[in-house]
Amino acid sequence: MTDKNQSTTPSAPSSAISVDDRPPSVAHLLRDRVAATPDAEAFRYPAAAAGGGPDEWRTYTWAEAVQRVDAIAAGLMDLGVRPEERVAIASTTRVDWILADLGIMCAGAATTTVYPQTNAEETAFILSDSGSRVLVAEDAAQLAKVRGRREELPDLAHVVVIDATGVEPAEGDPEGWVLSLAELAERGSRYLEQKPDAVADTVAALRGDQLATLIYTSGTTGRPKGVRLSQDTWSYMGVAIEAVRVVRPDDEQYLWLPLAHVFGKVLIAGHIRVGHVMAVDGRIDKIVENLPVVRPTYMCGVPRIYERVYNGVAAKAKAGGPAKFKIFNWSADVAREYARVSQESFRRTGKASVPTGLAVKHAVADRLVFKKLRAAFGGRMRGCVSGSAALTPEIGYFFCGAGIPILEGYGLTESAAASFVNPAEALRTGTVGKALPGNEVRVAEDGEILLRGPGIMQGYHGLPEQTEQVLEPDGWFHTGDIGELSDDGYLRITDRKKDLFKTSGGKYVAPTEIEGRFKAVCPYVSTMVVIGAGRKYCAALIALDEVALLGWAKEEGLTGDYAEIVAHERTRKLIEEYVQTLNAGLQRWQTLKKFELLPRELDVEHGDLTPSLKLKRPVVEREFAPLIERMYPEP
Repeated sequence: MTDKNQSTTPSAPSSAISVDDRPPSVAHLLRDRVAATPDAEAFRYPAAAAGGGPDEWRTYTWAEAVQRVDAIAAGLMDLGVRPEERVAIASTTRVDWILADLGIMCAGAATTTVYPQTNAEETAFILSDSGSRVLVAEDAAQLAKVRGRREELPDLAHVVVIDATGVEPAEGDPEGWVLSLAELAERGSRYLEQKPDAVADTVAALRGDQLATLIYTSGTTGRPKGVRLSQDTWSYMGVAIEAVRVVRPDDEQYLWLPLAHVFGKVLIAGHIRVGHVMAVDGRIDKIVENLPVVRPTYMCGVPRIYERVYNGVAAKAKAGGPAKFKIFNWSADVAREYARVSQESFRRTGKASVPTGLAVKHAVADRLVFKKLRAAFGGRMRGCVSGSAALTPEIGYFFCGAGIPILEGYGLTESAAASFVNPAEALRTGTVGKALPGNEVRVAEDGEILLRGPGIMQGYHGLPEQTEQVLEPDGWFHTGDIGELSDDGYLRITDRKKDLFKTSGGKYVAPTEIEGRFKAVCPYVSTMVVIGAGRKYCAALIALDEVALLGWAKEEGLTGDYAEIVAHERTRKLIEEYVQTLNAGLQRWQTLKKFELLPRELDVEHGDLTPSLKLKRPVVEREFAPLIERMYPEP
């Protein structure tokens, strides 16, 4: 499958830390961490205040955390769970998710991740396909999904509920089929009284090639596939993250990403190896409220979050009147220029310097705009990492110039998320950085990126033919992404191989490039979907950001709900001006000749986006086919 003529880059020599000198599992890393810093703060998590009001933030030290982990692990052993058997977790991001996951791995079992938004049918499919013996369910709602399909899940012996509020016995439940996480931990504690070395002996016996995790791909095209990741994969990821120094022992990280997604999951391995503080709260609607409270120094996110922040700041400035909006736009231009010039200076000379005039303008913009933005992030943010999808370079340059550098990275579920990341000291916006140490990369003749290393999956669960299509016998994995590799090892992703299309005129178009550019010029856009495969010209479906749109509508004196505002002639005229600005910077065959505004935002609930907010193009194109055909009236 591999093309013969390829460029190859070795892994990035980031530090003196050797990824080859690693234990066989994260469970071993956890033991090492507790031995090194038992009394240091490991986790911070919110709890409802007794008298109401703002949440209280509580903590676990490493020693306290591992005590809980061992109790969960022993409880699973007492339920009869054996090495490499699957235990699923269906929950939002919370500290209990992490402790349960570590408990599963310390019991020698493997975690099957299930997004909490997954419907009952697909949840049952994942549990059945994985052969999960136990499900750790967040609450009564997650329990209900499997209780109604118990007959389809003969292997599911128990459901452990994290928050047992409202959970009642149901007719037909087998004896002991449902228990709470607290009850599981109590069983584990009793088990350890009888067999005090049970967990320690199980951890000591773990091999690197044992199955650790089954993560089901988001399914942008069809049924999700279970990606098999080994114990060694997570150990490697922890050590590699430490080696590139993207996060430091003195950092305080804010974790809100879904842990059912590989991007969130890999952060656990890095956290354990590095030993910093992790503040955990998966409630997305609490991010703005939590940042000034947690005051993190480091955070990971998906591009949509950074885009929403940028659009929100721009909309707020515009609402403040023409003068404030002019100041914001000037400051944003200064931020981008400052970031571009300083990054290019560092690339050429090893020193991030800028001309005096630009430095003066930047200092003024900092006082007027950037300082307030950093305060909204908690005032201590050293940097952020972006992954899961492409970050629009103009957004990246803005945040970098404003003093919140966003280090874009790259990886897939099949490569355990972290294959590339930008070095903090040598960030190049618009690229996904350099390969993590121990990771190899090749670019095939057709531009496809191939990866090989300890982070690559063992294969798709129960799907040998599909595994063979992407994973070669010598370990090279075909990512399906198109990219370019610089002479010094920086990778730039240009598009998904399957997303590239050819117009009827024979011109190839990379839709994500156009979509990203539009996000940089239009503060009201939520999602753009570029159309044009086999057609005479390109067109687009555009979904607008509801908060930004309704804010603009209020200023303009327009009334109505989202769909009514979108349908207004003045809204179309507003977006048309931004489309014209976009077209001015595109090649002729890339320009959008027509567009249609969608009557709602694209979201997970309607099936337009995956739980990790990736666009499901076929779904969107099918749902809005009449609008697409309206843009192409001629055969």
